[in-house]
Amino acid sequence: MDTRFNMFANEIAVKFAKRFANAGLVIHQSPLPASTQELVSLRASQINGCGWCIDMHTKEALAAGETSVRLHLVAAWRESTVFTEAERAALALAEEGTRLADAHQGVSDETWAQVRKHYDDDQIAALVALVALINAANRLAVIVHQRGGSYEVGAFANWSN
Repeated sequence: MDTRFNMFANEIAVKFAKRFANAGLVIHQSPLPASTQELVSLRASQINGCGWCIDMHTKEALAAGETSVRLHLVAAWRESTVFTEAERAALALAEEGTRLADAHQGVSDETWAQVRKHYDDDQIAALVALVALINAANRLAVIVHQRGGSYEVGAFANWSN
């Protein structure tokens, strides 16, 4: 599978990507823990089959000090012991917010109650925005067949300006 369209070589796509990166910067600078941000982004990307985003968020998480054990277990977080209650709530929100078509109710009341229990309003705002943003990023990359494997840590650090 070859990349269909180079989103990094088109003027309109690059302008959009910079604005997209600015939205990501708001989340990155929020009080939502960075490790939670990477775990949520990784889980949504796994569900959506986005190799580019899986590659990026795995590498960024490792560079930020996340353990390989936890990263390997994200796909099976319910059957593992390495995630906190708060992280489990965030991962549940990520899954339910990503799989909207699988349940007519979207995010369950039970999951929302767990999120409210572990996060304050600013963190919840960042978490909800993150789930929406990573799903949009996954769709962009999957549509154009942006493949994983070549991402270098910090590649988007200067895009948000």
